[in-house]
Amino acid sequence: MNAPDAWIQFALYIGALLLITKPLGLYLVRILDADGKTWFDPVVRPVEQLTYRLCGIDPKREQSWVGYAFSLLAFSLVGMGFTYFILRYQDCLPLNPQGLPGLSPHLAFNTAASFTTNTNWQSYAGESTMSYFSQMVALTIHNFTSAAVGIGVAAALVRGISRHTAKTIGNFWADTVRVTYYLLAPICVVFALFLVSQGIIQNFKPYTTAKTLEPYTIQVARIDDVGKPVMVDQVVDTQTIVQGPMASQIAIKMLGTNGGGYVNANAAHPFENPTPLSNFFQMLSIFAIPSALTYYLGRMVKNQRHGWAVWGAMFTLFVVGVLVCWKAEAAGNPIHQQLGVAVTDGNMEGKEVRFGIFNSALFATVTTDASCGAVNAMHDSFTPLGGLVPLFNMETGEVIFGGVGSGLYGMLIFVVLAVFIAGLMVGRTPEYLGKKIETYDMKLVMLVLMLPAATILGFTAWASISTWGQAGLNNAGPHGFSEILYAFSSAVGNNGSAFAGLTANPADGNPHWNIALGLAMLIGRFLMIIPILALAGTLAGKKLIPPSAGTFQTEGVTFVVLLIGTVLLVGALTFLPALALGPIIEHFLMSSGSLF
Repeated sequence: MNAPDAWIQFALYIGALLLITKPLGLYLVRILDADGKTWFDPVVRPVEQLTYRLCGIDPKREQSWVGYAFSLLAFSLVGMGFTYFILRYQDCLPLNPQGLPGLSPHLAFNTAASFTTNTNWQSYAGESTMSYFSQMVALTIHNFTSAAVGIGVAAALVRGISRHTAKTIGNFWADTVRVTYYLLAPICVVFALFLVSQGIIQNFKPYTTAKTLEPYTIQVARIDDVGKPVMVDQVVDTQTIVQGPMASQIAIKMLGTNGGGYVNANAAHPFENPTPLSNFFQMLSIFAIPSALTYYLGRMVKNQRHGWAVWGAMFTLFVVGVLVCWKAEAAGNPIHQQLGVAVTDGNMEGKEVRFGIFNSALFATVTTDASCGAVNAMHDSFTPLGGLVPLFNMETGEVIFGGVGSGLYGMLIFVVLAVFIAGLMVGRTPEYLGKKIETYDMKLVMLVLMLPAATILGFTAWASISTWGQAGLNNAGPHGFSEILYAFSSAVGNNGSAFAGLTANPADGNPHWNIALGLAMLIGRFLMIIPILALAGTLAGKKLIPPSAGTFQTEGVTFVVLLIGTVLLVGALTFLPALALGPIIEHFLMSSGSLF
C-alpha cells in the first residue's frame, strides 16, 4: 500500500470510529440502566428475566462496592475453575474430532487465568491443542463474560462519579447479564455472519488433510537409542488444514478486546482474517465499545464535553502511536538496506504481504492500545522503535481506548490524578465534577498505578536473571530482554499479545513461565479492579460542591493536554529505564550494524 492509499484508509478508519461512537454510547446508556428500553426487548427480556429467576438474582437490588467486588471475584473464581476442568479433561469431552489430549496442569492454569482476566495470552497453538468443545465452551464463553465484567466495572465507577451521597454503585449480576444479552451477543451474531461472508470458516468438520504439490524436508527433534536428543530429517508431503467453529470466536475475540486466536498465527492467518475488508472491520471492532464508553461517560455525568475530552486524549495518543510505528517500519532496517533491500520496501519481515506495512503498524497500535492482543503481524520482527510503540502502549496502563471497560476505568484513574496535580498547582483542594479529591481517594489511585508497574518490573527482573526465564528466549541481548519485558507487560496489562519470540510452554514441561504469567495476569486484573471499585464507592458517597472561580474545568484543550501529559509522564518515569535496556539501546545498536 502506497502512502496516499494508507492516508485514505487511516482517514476512513477515524471517520468510521467517530460515526459509531455516539449511537453505540447512547445504546450503552440504555443497557446499563436496569429499566432501559432497547430494540431487543421483545426477544431478550424474557430470557433475561428467566436468567434472574433461575439464579435467584434481584436486578433492582443494588450493591455497595464491597458487595460488587465480592460478586465479581466469586463469579471469576468459579469461571476459572470451570475452564481449568474442561481444559484438563478435554480428551474425555465431546467435539474433539482430532483426539487432542488434555492440557498439562500448568498450561491449563495459565490458559484459565488468561481467559478469565480478558487477557487471552496463549502459550499454545490453538489448532493443535484445543478441541472444538474447549474453544467454544471453555474459551469463547469467557470472551463474553470477561468483557461484560470489564464494562460493568467501568459502569460502576461512572455511577460512583455521577451519584452523590449514595451507598451503592449498581448490581454486578444485572450489569453482566445485560451487557452479555443486549450488547455482546447480538452484535457478535451480526459480525460473525459478516466474517463468514468474507471467508472465515464456521463448521464442525474434522481437519482436512491435503497432498502438497511438492514434498519438502524439515528437521525435527527425536530421542536416539541412548536417550539423547537429536535432529533428524523428515519428509513432508501432506498439509493439515484446520477446521472448526472459527467465525463465532473471532467476532467476540475482537469486539470484546479478547484477542485470543483460534489458530496460532492469529489474525495473520487467512482463515481468521481473509480480506482487507475483514482486516478493516476487525480493527474497527476492537475500538468500537471502548470509544463508545467515553460518550456513555459524558452522558451519565451530564457533561458531554468531558466525555469528548477523554476521547480526545485517547485519540491523540493513538494517532501519535500509529504515526511513530508506521514511520519506523516504513524506514526499514539499515542493515537490510546494506544487503540490497530497497529503502522503499520498508521492513516487511514478519508481515503479511496482503496487509503490508501500514496495516500491520495500524493493527499493532490498535490492538495494544485496546488491550486486545490479536495480531496480524509478528511484533518480534518489528524494528526496535516500531516494537517500542506496542510495548509502551501496554505500559501506559492500557488506557488509550483500552479494553472494553478497563480502558475507561483506567483512564479515569489518570483523570483523577490529573485533577489532583492541577489542584496542587493552584493551591486548592482538587475537585472532580463537583467532588473533592481527598487523601483516601489518592491512596487508591496510587495503588492502582503502582501495583501493575511493580508487578511488570518485578517479574521481568526475576525472569531476566533466572535460568527458567532465559531458557524461554529465542534471541539474545536487548531484544531478548524486550521479549521478557513485553511478555509481562502484556500479561499484567491483560493484553495477550506477545513478541512471538518467547517459548512460554517449553517441550521439556518446565512450568515456570506458565505459572509466572498466569499470576501476573490475575494481579493485573483483580488487584486493579478492587481499589477501582473502592474509589467508585467513596466517590458515590461524597456530597456535591458548587463550582467556583478556582474549579479546574475538565473539558477543553487545557484538560486534554494535562491528561495526555499525566499518562505519558507516569509511563515514562516508570518504564523508561527498562525500555532503555531493551528497544532503545537495540535501535542504536541496529544503527551501528548489530542485530539480535
